[in-house]
Amino acid sequence: MKIKIIGTSHIAKQSVEEIKKAVAEFKPEIIAVELDLERAAALMDEKKRKIPWRELRHIGVKGYAFAKIGQYVQQKLGKSVGVAPGSEMKAALELARKLSLKVELIDQPIRITLRKFSQSFTWKERGRFCGDLILGLITPQRQMRRWGFTQFDLRKVPKEEVIIQLMNVMKERYPSVYQTLVEDRNQYMVKKIIELLRTEKDKRILVIVGAGHKKGMEELLLKVDVV
Repeated sequence: MKIKIIGTSHIAKQSVEEIKKAVAEFKPEIIAVELDLERAAALMDEKKRKIPWRELRHIGVKGYAFAKIGQYVQQKLGKSVGVAPGSEMKAALELARKLSLKVELIDQPIRITLRKFSQSFTWKERGRFCGDLILGLITPQRQMRRWGFTQFDLRKVPKEEVIIQLMNVMKERYPSVYQTLVEDRNQYMVKKIIELLRTEKDKRILVIVGAGHKKGMEELLLKVDVV
């Protein structure tokens, strides 16, 4: 199979450089990114990045609140390192356009993900989330040490062992969130990749996803025979 998966950080300049290097060395004919059509459009148009109130009826109150909080946190962290959230995905799309490479948007539609989040987020997890968010904003370093992370450089993509540890913390503290945001989307994206591998057999495919998805997706792909 002519496929390469890159795990990125959405606010690390290092990820942009790794994508450029992978394109130059791997020479893909298709670039598959962890985006859906709505998020891709928002990424390429700054005016579309805000989530309007009318989306409440589609995604639910909890999904809407989570999306707004996530946007705020990512923007705050991105500003601290001087990188706009999603810069690596935007760079991949621009590079594909420049080199006339085919682009595949493989992520589950964001409305579906947020609606599932609204339906599955438990009261227990909500309480934990509020506490963790407040402590994370007030004393971020103490909160990271509490979870066993002594060194964490936002400017770089975390090492695999750090990613695994992060995923384990998330799975333990927020099982429904982990299922909705990680496992369900891993399965969705792998299904899309398998379809690509079957229809584009002779093409090299570069897959660009958040680092938290990479290991799980690779494990799922190993279980599948692509004919």
